[in-house]
Amino acid sequence: MSKRSQEFKVGDIAVYPAHGVAKISSIESREIMGMKQKFYILSILDNGMTIMVPTGNVKAVGLREVIGKEEVDAVYAILQERDIAIDNQTWNRRYREYMDKIKTGSVYEIAEVMRDLSLLRFDKELSFGERKMLDTARSLIIKELAIAQKKDEAKIAEEIDTIFEAA
Repeated sequence: MSKRSQEFKVGDIAVYPAHGVAKISSIESREIMGMKQKFYILSILDNGMTIMVPTGNVKAVGLREVIGKEEVDAVYAILQERDIAIDNQTWNRRYREYMDKIKTGSVYEIAEVMRDLSLLRFDKELSFGERKMLDTARSLIIKELAIAQKKDEAKIAEEIDTIFEAA
């Protein structure tokens, strides 16, 4: 990806791990503990939450640009993969593992979580936490795929639901 180490500009769209797609609403200087620092002020598109990220910490927090069209197919391939072993760990151990994947901010890891939980749903009832996590992963994937493909979120949701209907 091209912009990972580059700077973002006001108006750019970026992905903030575990929170999803955000718009860089401004770049501000703030004094914190006697030191002046520049911050990206992010507005999360889903809920309007505002997050400040020091411009020097972009890599550390995992802030990245939205995937390109060429990466969209890889996400769909992960979602369509069926030759996988669903982990038979206890739900809370699985939950921690999946939460770690979501926190990476990697669209591929999030797609794996969504796929695994969607498939697991056919074998057993998901715990409340797993259902919530599935909703989170689904929402993060839909938002990013919609922006990457310049399509309506409802259309992407339909495509994804179709993938798991036949599971």
